[in-house]
Amino acid sequence: MTDEPKGAILQRDKATYAIVPRTPMGLITPDILENVAKVARKHQIPIIKITSAQRLALVGMKPEIVDEVWQELGLYVGPAVGLCVHYVQACPGTTVCRFGQQDSLGLAGELEKMFVGVDMPAKTKIGISGCPMNCGESYVRDFGAFGRKSGWTITFGGNSGGRPRIGDVIAENLSTEEAIALAKKCFDYYTANAKKRERTARFIERIGIEEFKKAVL
Repeated sequence: MTDEPKGAILQRDKATYAIVPRTPMGLITPDILENVAKVARKHQIPIIKITSAQRLALVGMKPEIVDEVWQELGLYVGPAVGLCVHYVQACPGTTVCRFGQQDSLGLAGELEKMFVGVDMPAKTKIGISGCPMNCGESYVRDFGAFGRKSGWTITFGGNSGGRPRIGDVIAENLSTEEAIALAKKCFDYYTANAKKRERTARFIERIGIEEFKKAVL
């Protein structure tokens, strides 16, 4: 098949596809859940998987129904492949969690609007946590932030994949506005200087964290 359906990922059987709707920070309303269930039943979609990116993957569709499924879901595509920012994950933070020290959903929402889908040298992921317990997995994301009472601590160059790396702390005690501005500087420098398909973890290993900090701070 030469023309793959838009927003779909070919599966292992080489015959069916998966789609991953965009659900920012993993927040889903009852209406969305009910509609996903309705669409899945109608089209007999065999698998709905909660992903590590706090999204739903609908798996096992024949290519001819993909466009109709997207239309009925009424949701945007969540980037799952390609050289771009794939997602921003976040813990509940001060919205509901008794341990939250900063508004992780607020910061994550701003970064989601700014960066998800934006081209990068390699796939890139963001993790935001409202406290130092790091339930948003900030240390193992390309760009991470976790909250303390004094402000945000920022990390860069983390990876949880086959060659894991703990991200380096590059700044502390930032306001939300300062954290957003630093995220832009980090990604601008990474985009301008990384090799194609070079993840941030390998990029930082190659150039050194002190060189990176000099450039973005």
